[in-house]
Amino acid sequence: MGQETITKLSIIIPVFNEEKFIFDCLTKVVQADSLGLIKEIVVIDDGSTDASLSKIPDFVQQTGLKLVSQKANLKKYTGVVDFILIKLPANKGKGKAVRTGITKSSGDVVIIQDADLEYDPADYKNLLAPFIKSQADVVYGSRFIAGRPHRVLYYWHFLGNKVITHLVNLTANLNLTDVECGYKVFKGKLIRQLAKDLSCNDFGFEIEVSLKLARIKNLKIYEVGIAYWGRTYAEGKKITWRDGLKAIWLIVKHGFLKR
Repeated sequence: MGQETITKLSIIIPVFNEEKFIFDCLTKVVQADSLGLIKEIVVIDDGSTDASLSKIPDFVQQTGLKLVSQKANLKKYTGVVDFILIKLPANKGKGKAVRTGITKSSGDVVIIQDADLEYDPADYKNLLAPFIKSQADVVYGSRFIAGRPHRVLYYWHFLGNKVITHLVNLTANLNLTDVECGYKVFKGKLIRQLAKDLSCNDFGFEIEVSLKLARIKNLKIYEVGIAYWGRTYAEGKKITWRDGLKAIWLIVKHGFLKR
């Protein structure tokens, strides 16, 4: 996509019933090392029915700020320029929340951050390095490479992810190791343009965006090993086997039927 000046990082945070984690998540995002890039934080509440919405203004207020018209200025924090809160009227799914946040972003680079802290903002510096050093267009996190901590959880999730990743690679002629990883980072102009062509409202976003990125010629895609602090279902994990089946259908739909 060519070399561009990079100065701002947009952090897209979809939130659905994450009252236990959202305050700590925002704190860690503000504190995270972004390799000198200023931060624009875009939070999308996806119709939460718990106290998530009240926690978000609490965070802004307790940091000495006032949320006005869903936007707050955070210049008092080194490297943070804006905090934007978007409220969706009803739960539409992670994909819809992420796409909404992307369209409202303005950063030269855009990263997706899950609110549940399964993914650690301390990894930003590693995820951003290929943009700074190698003019990357896209960087995927991977839970299966490098020596970062990885909570041991469900074998069937691991196996399902491997099958889905293999099918995406086969379809797109890529060699990703973890297509379902929530940490995906994009050049801002690239993902804002691509978002206009995305339609998945749920976890299928991961598959659709990967297959449509693969069609863009001369795209520089990197993978970076990340830590993974996974949750059990009792702790609030939301993705299920149904999402795995839908992922396979989306690979057929976007990989073979729409060419």
